[in-house]
Amino acid sequence: MNTKELSHTIKALFAGNKGLLAMDESTGTCNKRFEEAGIPQTIEYRRAYREMIVTTPGLGQCISGAILFDETIHQATKDGVLFIDVLKKAGIVPGIKVDEGTTDLAGFPGEKITLGLDGLKERLAKYYELGLRFAKWRAVISINAVLPSRGCIEANMHALARYAALCQEAGIVPIVEPEVLMDGPHDLKKCFDVTSRVQHVLFDQLYAQNVNLKYLILKPNMVLPGLSNPKPATIDKVADATVNCLLQSVPAIVPGVAFLSGGQSAERATAHLNAMHIKFKGKLPWALTFSFARAIQQPAMEIWQGMDENVVAAQKMLYHRASLDNAARRGEYTPEMEKEFV
Repeated sequence: MNTKELSHTIKALFAGNKGLLAMDESTGTCNKRFEEAGIPQTIEYRRAYREMIVTTPGLGQCISGAILFDETIHQATKDGVLFIDVLKKAGIVPGIKVDEGTTDLAGFPGEKITLGLDGLKERLAKYYELGLRFAKWRAVISINAVLPSRGCIEANMHALARYAALCQEAGIVPIVEPEVLMDGPHDLKKCFDVTSRVQHVLFDQLYAQNVNLKYLILKPNMVLPGLSNPKPATIDKVADATVNCLLQSVPAIVPGVAFLSGGQSAERATAHLNAMHIKFKGKLPWALTFSFARAIQQPAMEIWQGMDENVVAAQKMLYHRASLDNAARRGEYTPEMEKEFV
């Protein structure tokens, strides 16, 4: 394990008050979003969309790392410059999603297991050669009256730990993403309890698999009521619950936490991150940042609509959202800043 290189990557990803951009949608997910927006679902439109993102002026001022999809790492601008090289020139570390999606977990109806460990060692070696220096693996945990099961949690956290060990061996920083889904009517306490249980099992597995906790990034969900719960939690309650959950579960040696947005609106995700920094500034052992996907990209995609004439306006929106998340990481975001987009 090249700890010096892993440490360098970690420092670059948490530099300043920047965060991560998760632009790693699979082909199916990207096409689904395009269909909803009325954009043709072709490889060229996906390429053009990603070009719009990576060539956004000033993006490197707010974003330190970009998580890519396998299709994306081989794509280039219309001028022939690989997206990986565009990102590097902007000072953004390129990373890669390496899991292969989820499938039904045998013996556990209604629960999923993430695929992708087979052949991962060889894939990571190729990604390293291409200049990718961090990776991401997502596990999904559902909540209902009887879920999640112990078997589902343990199977998914074991897979996350094996993935993380393989990454570190390859010189790639692993982002471990145990996402407790927002779907359902569960309340804030239920989400807190499940998230805490999941994270405890995760770190037990990471320790058992000899993963060095100094050289990984945790990408958790925020602690939130379910989407169909009739009682939304206040921004401060979500901030309190999320950070207190982390304090119970996450060892101080972990360098940083990069939250997923998980179906929240762009504004809400930003406000929650901001509240955490206001309430807990200087009191936490790890850095807190963002690793948002739709919460940064969706507003820009709605402006772009697949049209060349909309690229400049869409890029301005993308930069605007990233800069608001950048401000939230400093604890300086205010709702009035939402109106500053021109």
